[in-house]
Amino acid sequence: MAQHALARERLFALRETIARLEGKPAPALAAAEREALASGKATRQATAQNDRGLRLPFGVGPLDEAMEGGLPLDAIIEFRSALSRDAGAASGLAMAVAARLQKQEADAGRLLPLLWIGDAVGALEAGRPYAPGLRDFGLSPELFLHAAPRKLDEALWLAEAAVESAAFSAVIFEVRGNPAHFGLTESRRLSLRAHASRRPLFLVRQAGEEEASSAAFRLHVEPAPSGLRPLPDGSKLSGSIGNPIFRLTLEKSRNPAPLSFLLEWNPHEREFLPVTEPNLVRPPGEQSAHSRAQLPASANGSHRSQAMGALLAFERAS
Repeated sequence: MAQHALARERLFALRETIARLEGKPAPALAAAEREALASGKATRQATAQNDRGLRLPFGVGPLDEAMEGGLPLDAIIEFRSALSRDAGAASGLAMAVAARLQKQEADAGRLLPLLWIGDAVGALEAGRPYAPGLRDFGLSPELFLHAAPRKLDEALWLAEAAVESAAFSAVIFEVRGNPAHFGLTESRRLSLRAHASRRPLFLVRQAGEEEASSAAFRLHVEPAPSGLRPLPDGSKLSGSIGNPIFRLTLEKSRNPAPLSFLLEWNPHEREFLPVTEPNLVRPPGEQSAHSRAQLPASANGSHRSQAMGALLAFERAS
């Protein structure tokens, strides 16, 4: 205790000496220090507020914690589907995030359009956005712009110009597979433009493999079975289909291992809800929405399957 008191006395004497050298009384020096501390605290608070403004939370605690507060709105976010049949899930999650972003900006008094840049090959496999479907999914069709360049180079140029202009709430760039003309160099260039304009670029990669990129996060997206549609009294509508459910895995993040989550998208409230593992066992007597009479299994038929011949192992050609 005595040493701490002696240290405080020496510090007080040193402050008095500095105040005399600067021609300031000691109380004025203390007030200046308090003002500097307050200014530094205000700066830190402003920085934290700006960081929060550049984050889009999912509203699901464990997921937002794993993503350090949510999706960064000044970077590239990649939504990847490993199979062509899952392209709708990757596009759906990107649209759900864009709808949530539009809601956040509308609450702040900003109404900016959304730009979707579709790949010509990807459109042949997964189709194009449909206006009535966008409305049902939570997006505003009047604030949705769609571009369909014929070549990937033109799509890349358009994506860079759109992100750099900061005229859109977000730019969704759809790419099929892992094209050679869209690698780490092009990804880095897009990332720098997104960071400078503080606008996000959502990269939707259809049937693509993991590859090095400048994306802040990479989400592997798969569809998950939906539950029954809930009724106002809390019961479930028999034979119905509820809100879409996504299974997403954080493939690229600061977490030591990939994390998987099940999210339900509510298009009316434009919010995500956590979902437990779905129970695929139907209650007794419950049938699917489009159930039909099942054909009885054939018995004692005259045309039985023939026995298989010899199996040969062939080496792969490539």
